[in-house]
Amino acid sequence: MSFALGPRTLQAGYRLVSFDQTGSTNAVALERARAGERGPIWFVTTLQTAGRGRRQRAWIAPRGNLAATILEVTKVAPAVAATLGFAAGLAEATALDKVSVEAALRLGPNGPRYTLKWPNDVLAGGGKLVGIGLEAEAVGDELAVVVGIGTNVVAAPEGLPTPAVSLAELGVQISAEELFLALSDAWVEFRGIWDDGRGFGEIRRRWLDRAAGLGERVVINTGSATLEGTFDTIDDAGCLIVRTADGRRVPVAAGEVFFGTAASAGAA
Repeated sequence: MSFALGPRTLQAGYRLVSFDQTGSTNAVALERARAGERGPIWFVTTLQTAGRGRRQRAWIAPRGNLAATILEVTKVAPAVAATLGFAAGLAEATALDKVSVEAALRLGPNGPRYTLKWPNDVLAGGGKLVGIGLEAEAVGDELAVVVGIGTNVVAAPEGLPTPAVSLAELGVQISAEELFLALSDAWVEFRGIWDDGRGFGEIRRRWLDRAAGLGERVVINTGSATLEGTFDTIDDAGCLIVRTADGRRVPVAAGEVFFGTAASAGAA
């Protein structure tokens, strides 16, 4: 099976470029934007050799995983563009639900359940299944926004601060191409709801419905400080709101998040 766009995606005018392998789909998308590409266009592969995760950690995976990047060019401010990552998480989780129907029926209560970890991961079975990386760059008087979505389809990388998991380990036997087909259509749905930031209120509501760790103890390492408290909500800008022991509600714009038992390690 080769990569293809879903019917809703085709109708919306999206295009597709697929690679047998590439260094980084995000890097390719940004290069195309600098060269005049205005999208919307997907760049996909099953073998990415120079992918990067949070804090620029190497994201090494075998052939068969999905690396997909969407390039959208808009006129929104960078702070608004950053909230598109929440729509991406919802699109990915929705696509995963669709391709996991057979596994859910077969496994019953032990079937996969996909949750969203602030700011941009999808979790399943206690592990990180998907990493989402958003980058933006000015092109003329517009903003090129690339959203990279990396999914562990056949195998998960090792040695990460948060344990990772693959769809294969969860009992979901599908290909990267099948997942992308569902993802492309789900992206059109949630990109439309987001509507250049005007619909972030609805995106926020749906994201919180799937949020991992909501109401639980959380430790956030910002690189320069560590904040502990309870994950209260996310605000209208997408910041995580931590309720501290003394009752303060502190917004966090960026950081590495640890929940539950992992919070003790994160605070160390």
